[in-house]
Amino acid sequence: MKKMTNVIVPLALGAFLLAGCAKPPTEQIEAADKAVRDAQQSGAATYSAQDFAKLEASLAAMKKEVADQDAKFALLRDYGKVEQLASSAKAEGERVKGDTEKRKEEAKAGALQARQVAQEAVKVAEDLVASAPVGKDRAALEAIKNDVEALKASLNQVQMAIDKEDYPAAQTQAKAINDKSQAVSAEIQTALAKVGKGKPSAAKKK
Repeated sequence: MKKMTNVIVPLALGAFLLAGCAKPPTEQIEAADKAVRDAQQSGAATYSAQDFAKLEASLAAMKKEVADQDAKFALLRDYGKVEQLASSAKAEGERVKGDTEKRKEEAKAGALQARQVAQEAVKVAEDLVASAPVGKDRAALEAIKNDVEALKASLNQVQMAIDKEDYPAAQTQAKAINDKSQAVSAEIQTALAKVGKGKPSAAKKK
């Protein structure tokens, strides 16, 4: 009987110790990691920068808590807080992803609109150059033509940014093209006005 007791007690103690050893919630941790990755891939770092920074901080806090618990003696580990942090990070990651996708669509629409405005501004400048008199300022006119050609070429950069889904960059580039095109148009109109071609037609005197 004593021999049996000597065997059963260690076994029971071992079972108790194994049961008492808490394990990290692997599935919840992986789900949180995935939610953050998905948010990042959706463009959260660009379109939801502040929210994504907070999300990354939440994920870091979760991982630190896992490391802190792992460092403890087995029987003292408690991953309850890890589960809470993982659940929160997962939910927040999904929210940030959804918000990012909406903002991204809005930015895309804005970029497409900015590109159209820039294209129209370049066309106006191009038409004005074509109607400008050469006169004595041939060199100046050629310089303006070169500027317009450069603006037309730079529209390709806007399209490239759109293709890469970098809509903020596309908007910035399109605005710069639009501003420059308007400046060129104003310069040409001023030159036309000096030779009488840019002035609005006046009613003939009787």
